[in-house]
Amino acid sequence: MFVWVFHRISGLLLIVLLVIKFLTSFFLMTKAQKPDWALLLHTNPLTDTLLIISGVYHAFYGLRTIIIDLGLRKEKLLFWIFTVLATFVTTALLILYFTRNY
Repeated sequence: MFVWVFHRISGLLLIVLLVIKFLTSFFLMTKAQKPDWALLLHTNPLTDTLLIISGVYHAFYGLRTIIIDLGLRKEKLLFWIFTVLATFVTTALLILYFTRNY
């Protein structure tokens, strides 16, 4: 039950964050003075961290759901496998994100 609820909430969070990032990016494409609030949204590491975490876990739990729909009924084992894999991938992506040089 937890995975189903998390999958739905992370999907909604992804939609909201991506729409906000996409719409505010239009303000950053102008040659004129860029608004401070748009710059703050695109340079804030919290929003990018939330996008990485919710995106990776949403993807891995979606793959888990597909495998269960295909007929494999070991739900607890799949939960732990995909949680560990998502944690490793999330950690690697966050390390890459915070150690970039640009």
